[in-house]
Amino acid sequence: MITYNAERIPLPAIDQAAVSDWIVRVAATFDLKVGDVNYIFVDDERILELNRQFVGHDYYTDHIGFDYTEGSRIAGDIYISLDTVRTNAEKFAATYDHELHRVIIHGILHLCGIEDKLPGQREEMERQEDKALELLHHHL
Repeated sequence: MITYNAERIPLPAIDQAAVSDWIVRVAATFDLKVGDVNYIFVDDERILELNRQFVGHDYYTDHIGFDYTEGSRIAGDIYISLDTVRTNAEKFAATYDHELHRVIIHGILHLCGIEDKLPGQREEMERQEDKALELLHHHL
């Protein structure tokens, strides 16, 4: 089950049913099923608290994911800072909606096993994000 929640801010205006269906389709391309995935939309102050507490980073990020995947069933909590999504959309000359969907699927791709820390991995992550976003736009 995929859930969408917000802490201290309003939920973003996304089509939850369409996004959930998209997530299931993206996971299926990796031969994975979707278990419990919880999106928690937060502001920059909350993402900074989470970064300090769990990751040891003292800076803002667009998301933090906690992976509870077992076997072929992905699961996790994905915190997304809507403030940073907005800032990044401006920085990358993308629409807010596009950047939000990119971060939503970025968290899923991590749960599917795609990493982005080492050289070459970032490019693979971007390729997978683009592929997933195409899948979304073909179904909207």
